Amino acid sequence: MSKRLVILSAAFAILLSEVSLADGGHQIFELGDFELENGQILPSAILSYVTHGQLNEEKDNLVLVPSAYLGDHHGFDFLIQEDKALSPDEYFIVATDMFQNGYSSSPSNTPRPFSGPNFPTIEIRDNIAAQHRLLTEVFEVTKAAAVVGFSMGAQQAFQWAVSHPNFMRQTVGICGSAIEHPHGIVRLEGFKTAIMADSAYMNGLYAEPPTVGLEAGGTHWAGWGTSQEWFRLALYKDMGLQTPEDFIEFFKTLVKTWDANNLIALANTWQRNDIGKTLGFNGDSEAALSSIKSEVLYMPCETDQYFHIEALRWEAELIPNSKFVVIPSLWGHMAGTGRSEIDANFINERVMSFLHSPNQ
Repeated sequence: MSKRLVILSAAFAILLSEVSLADGGHQIFELGDFELENGQILPSAILSYVTHGQLNEEKDNLVLVPSAYLGDHHGFDFLIQEDKALSPDEYFIVATDMFQNGYSSSPSNTPRPFSGPNFPTIEIRDNIAAQHRLLTEVFEVTKAAAVVGFSMGAQQAFQWAVSHPNFMRQTVGICGSAIEHPHGIVRLEGFKTAIMADSAYMNGLYAEPPTVGLEAGGTHWAGWGTSQEWFRLALYKDMGLQTPEDFIEFFKTLVKTWDANNLIALANTWQRNDIGKTLGFNGDSEAALSSIKSEVLYMPCETDQYFHIEALRWEAELIPNSKFVVIPSLWGHMAGTGRSEIDANFINERVMSFLHSPNQ
């Protein structure tokens, strides 16, 4: 194997490393015939999750950590450690997988007639409904400490704060928004189109993975995941990579580990994200933001190309009890993954301080 491929393989292994922390392995909560927001029934639905730590006698130390796009229940492992913000010694952490990510009910693991491109439309609120059942039925929790999410996990965190305003004491949203703004919708359409343009995609009825389309999608992601200055200063070398082309290969490899229909279905859910669509708000996103009762730590990255900081600042200003803390990083959206040690430390310190604020 060439030296370049060894470096790429090592970097990719770091990205996909799944370190098992504390107690509890991958578990499945059977939801049964699950009614979605659109009225459809998803038969024999499942919700995947892992747990860390112990639920206390008062049952008030639970922290929910929803998954992000291109991620799973290991997304916040860098915070779920002793002496970190989400210490299993202090909290009972429940890390869940979104519908459509391959672990919970998804196009790739659901039998006909809902397999592949025929999988029902999923909203962020469908994930929250499933998670609420998990927390209340399995763990019998009625008041949790916090919900902490990155990217699409942040979307779920903000939706929790609107759908169940009295359930979580605190909400943390990192590099994500409560509303998907127009430019983000267009960007995601470009990613989806790159996959679907592959003739092997066959409208989602592919017999073999549409590799050309997935690689094109990975190339798209490589251009958006960090920032312009990150490339100019060659910060990809901090990942063990040598050239921008290596970074493209890095994302091509990552995207190819995913099922194409899962990726497109998740992107569709992302594009439709808007807390204003919550029942009772009639599409009024500002009213939904203003309804949030929990304390909120709103953490954008100043160079994020997915979620523009001014749009996020506008959202945060409408939340009654929010703290807006900008991650000062050139790592763009990837700052929220903790890939950079500096970013990981910054996020850890701010989240720990917030969760331990005097009001709590």
